[in-house]
Amino acid sequence: MKIGIIGLPNVGKSTLFKALTQKQVVIANYPFATIDPNVGVVEVPDDRLKKLSEFSRSRKTIPAIIEFADIAGLVKGASQGLGLGNAFLSHIRDVDAILHLVRVFKDPNIIHVEKEPEPLRDFEIINLELILKDLDIAARVFEKAQTDAKGGDKIKIRRRGIIEKIKKILETNKLLLNELDEEELAVASEIGLLTHKPMLVVFNISETELSENWQPDSELKNTLGPIPYLALPIGLEASVAETESLSERRELYELAGIAETGLSQLIKKSYETLGLMTFFTTGEDETRAWTIPIDSKAPRAGRAIHSDFEEKFIRAEVIYWNKLLEAGSWSQARELGWLKIEGKEYVVKDGDVMEFRI
Repeated sequence: MKIGIIGLPNVGKSTLFKALTQKQVVIANYPFATIDPNVGVVEVPDDRLKKLSEFSRSRKTIPAIIEFADIAGLVKGASQGLGLGNAFLSHIRDVDAILHLVRVFKDPNIIHVEKEPEPLRDFEIINLELILKDLDIAARVFEKAQTDAKGGDKIKIRRRGIIEKIKKILETNKLLLNELDEEELAVASEIGLLTHKPMLVVFNISETELSENWQPDSELKNTLGPIPYLALPIGLEASVAETESLSERRELYELAGIAETGLSQLIKKSYETLGLMTFFTTGEDETRAWTIPIDSKAPRAGRAIHSDFEEKFIRAEVIYWNKLLEAGSWSQARELGWLKIEGKEYVVKDGDVMEFRI
């Protein structure tokens, strides 16, 4: 699963990407230092995985992962081709979710394309460009859908109605996010729209704003609506991430009053934003975290391992991860009745440990 980091130029996208992925990227004090997206794979932090691996004395431990892409800065007018325009927007089309980075901190030494940061305005600039691009696509697709529906085909008539609904939402300057049902989302994805994708907003704050517990004001919160957000001091996080000594890192976080690293919070929140959860397999060979959509049934979870596990699924043995640790062994878990036999209709829970029978 891939998350694209977007925002105005010079808001900290490349700094965040470097801190997340530990990859060397161009970080410069001018717009469009990034042109082609940088892509990096990030492990999803999970203490459960380590504990299960120790329990099984596994030779390998394999975490869940997310791909992050550092996408070039967007400017006002991008939907009409300004800045990197259409190239930028095509890069967003390739991701599963959007991490929208908004700069809060002010620094006269770091250029801002709108002179100085203003979180609400900057957030709306990006959203409007995405909406305008979607509206352009939806208007063109709607014309064709109208023609196709003239033949009276019920499926084509329904499709025309969905595209008309999408177009009307966009005309009110609204993101499609949280406005569409499953069928409508599928159409939005099929025609290449952007604003239906899950979004996470990250506000890039200073250390001073961190100590003052900066939060969006009421107007900004109202504009965000149900979109999840985090406020993180990305400069500080990037500096600490470069420290090789683990003890020094902990000391720096303690001095800053940070209990859990912002990067760890961000990765977990990104995972949630994608609507994903984790189940585990564990044994002497390996302990592994598998990524599946929330509310997946047991055969769908099996697909994460191999397509045969879904097609030839018979049953699965399931136990919640901490109950397995509490039991002390698989045999003891069976004796206690904690290891359950589940069929095709079982809805997998985040944290389940599973063994499949096919």
